[in-house]
Amino acid sequence: MSWELLLVQALNGFQFGVMLFLMAAGLTLVFGIMNLVNLAHGSLYMMGAYFAATFQAWTGSWVAGVALALPASFALGLAIDRVALRTLYDRDHLDQVLATFGLILFFNELARIVWGASPFHMKTPSWLDGHVEIVAGIPYPLYRLAIIGVGIAVATLLFLVISRTRLGMLIRASASNGEMAGALGVDTKILFTFVFGLGAVFAGVAGLMVGPVSAILPGMGEPILILTFVVIVIGGIGSIRGAFVAAVLIGIVDTTGRVFLRTAFKRFLVPEIADTLGPAVASMLIYILMAAILFFRPAGLFPARKG
Repeated sequence: MSWELLLVQALNGFQFGVMLFLMAAGLTLVFGIMNLVNLAHGSLYMMGAYFAATFQAWTGSWVAGVALALPASFALGLAIDRVALRTLYDRDHLDQVLATFGLILFFNELARIVWGASPFHMKTPSWLDGHVEIVAGIPYPLYRLAIIGVGIAVATLLFLVISRTRLGMLIRASASNGEMAGALGVDTKILFTFVFGLGAVFAGVAGLMVGPVSAILPGMGEPILILTFVVIVIGGIGSIRGAFVAAVLIGIVDTTGRVFLRTAFKRFLVPEIADTLGPAVASMLIYILMAAILFFRPAGLFPARKG
């Protein structure tokens, strides 16, 4: 195992972790503030990718596609909240799970009707289509570095908004005690709708950023949704800092595990067993990690403080 390969795979893991954070940021806001279990968050990720790919095809510009996909994702989030989810805020989690699972089926069928079942693709912008040498002799795709940059920028902006602005103060107050915030004059219904729309934007950003490096197809949101829930459980429900740390940790562990575990097992097992056991253990690695962390910290790494 060379250090060059380890560096590249660590960067790949960090990039994957950043994508998970973009998903987890929206979901942890909705879950932590509104106490709403939204299984349809992965569908918002899928729709963001479809929006960006469609607008890029119409305009011929990746930048224009992104610029149009963001407000489209926000508008979709507002519509879902107003039409389908507002009445579920005070219901138990089983009702929320059933309703949002229905939204998954709806959006998957909608995607098949509008865009078809065949994979859809986005073009990488020409100014990001290339490689850069992160270390002499080690090229790395420029677009993947751009994904890392976007994720870090979003994490920084979100942290500043939550911790330094009046909007962030209202969000923290509503998360801590929504009834008290409402009694003090905060329109929690409007705030919750805005938060849900903001969460949809984060999911849409993750979808549109992954569009050029992965196929866009119906149902693409479900696998990443499972990992996103793992992220917010490990990081601490409602914690943005925890979501970022957990997402990067999971991204690096998952990526490096899938690459290196088989080779590691071959050092003390026969190749046939190592070839079978390596991928199997790699697929379970993040869940083993989650169990180990929750054993020592049941509330997650950085649990959000409640009043």
